[in-house]
Amino acid sequence: MRIEKCYFCSAPVYPGHGMMFVRNDCKVFRFCRSKCHKNFKKKRNPRKTRWTKAFRKASGKELTVDNSLEFEKRRNIPVKYNRELWSKTVVAMQKVAAIKHKRQSRFIINRLKKGKELEKAADVSEVKKNIHLLKAPHAGQAKQLEDKMVQKLSEDVEMAE
Repeated sequence: MRIEKCYFCSAPVYPGHGMMFVRNDCKVFRFCRSKCHKNFKKKRNPRKTRWTKAFRKASGKELTVDNSLEFEKRRNIPVKYNRELWSKTVVAMQKVAAIKHKRQSRFIINRLKKGKELEKAADVSEVKKNIHLLKAPHAGQAKQLEDKMVQKLSEDVEMAE
């Protein structure tokens, strides 16, 4: 049983599912569903269509350069399997899947870190701009309090990093 990949969205196409388009030059295109087939016929670029894997990789949303992704490549060399090789292959596939999951989760966490840093910087600047709302100016020592709060906020941001 061979699981193909959709030409448009890179989703798996299981045997008996999806559709296949064969061009005049004998190039075969497999599609997982009619949505992908229709977009292909409309000559849409998968890298510009937001829901495809190609778009996610091109825009840096998904991991692109990773050794564990090399195992998914299609190989045209037939291998004769015996029971021992088959069991070793299944174990190796599970290990590769675990490694891949860890790397992808680490990539997502690193991607979200930048957004958190920008959010913190925006919060600090918001407090600096509107510090007069936190403490009334006629309440005495307003400027000193203001400076202390700004200093404390900047220290908190440095500590968090």
